[in-house]
Amino acid sequence: MLIQRLCTMDDLAEIERLAAASPVGVTSLPTERERLVTIIEASLASMAADVAFSGEERYFFVIEDSQSRNLVGCSSIIASAGFSQPFYTFRNEMFVHASRELGLHNRIHVLSLCHDLTGHSLLAGFHLDPAIQRDARVRALNVRGRLLFMANHPQRFAEATAVEVVGVSDVEGNAPFWDAVGRHFFAVSYLEAEQLGSSRGRHFLAELMPGYPIYVPMLSDSAQEAIGQAHASAQDVFEILLEEGFETDDYVDIFDGGPVVQAKTAALRTVQSGQSASVRIVEKAGGSDSWLVANQQVAGFRATVLDLAWSPGDDVSLDSEQAAALGVVEGDRVSLVQET
Repeated sequence: MLIQRLCTMDDLAEIERLAAASPVGVTSLPTERERLVTIIEASLASMAADVAFSGEERYFFVIEDSQSRNLVGCSSIIASAGFSQPFYTFRNEMFVHASRELGLHNRIHVLSLCHDLTGHSLLAGFHLDPAIQRDARVRALNVRGRLLFMANHPQRFAEATAVEVVGVSDVEGNAPFWDAVGRHFFAVSYLEAEQLGSSRGRHFLAELMPGYPIYVPMLSDSAQEAIGQAHASAQDVFEILLEEGFETDDYVDIFDGGPVVQAKTAALRTVQSGQSASVRIVEKAGGSDSWLVANQQVAGFRATVLDLAWSPGDDVSLDSEQAAALGVVEGDRVSLVQET
């Protein structure tokens, strides 16, 4: 059984292994041991904090195989993006250039550096072991399990949520958007820029980006085609986010031009349609419907995908193995959302 939970310091070696295999663009999953320790410590402190509103908290989730005890995935939530420095994106805009005398009226696509999404909660660091990344249930657990956590503890998160989706790059780590834009203002490759962003924070590079609008028609064809496009490896996750209700046309990433999606947290499908039920322990549980199930704890958070026969309003029947995996006992309440 695969269980999503919040990390502990005992997970460090396994997280290092996942980080070493993570693709370019997963900027919140650095490979440096010292940085990973800092992230884990921040997550542990966030779990322990009595939070009344979103701030600098960060929650780092892992997915563990309950039989092998190996980690097969990870993801995180930053409670308030840009809490200590602005969270930069490019805003998609249309400028109008008109001449009454010449009878010309042109709408031109431009990108404007902004920090509109500063203060949004940020879903980040999504990564799965290549051996299981094609498993739809595991992808859903890694994406949506965090949303059930947010639904159970809304005071810890912002009213709106954003996600940076990895943009287009090739196997050598070259990104056409970065080559057309960022490289002119910071003379490093896309791979080097992402590594610098991972180790020192993206705002260092963002501050060197042009503060004036970039006229998209002046970019290369390959750079224009990359704007708002998800990398092939992120397409399945991108589709899950769209199913959740994230909007995709307004912002793009400043490095690779990938989509930066955003939505009201309460309007997301998992948050809005999640339901609560009391646990009943039975000898044998099962069913034909697939449900994402999570306990309602903070530090002891556990989530998994189960096949259950459950109807809203009823108790949810779990066997002893399922209950132990979720860290619940008879009478505890869990949150559920049906998988599509």
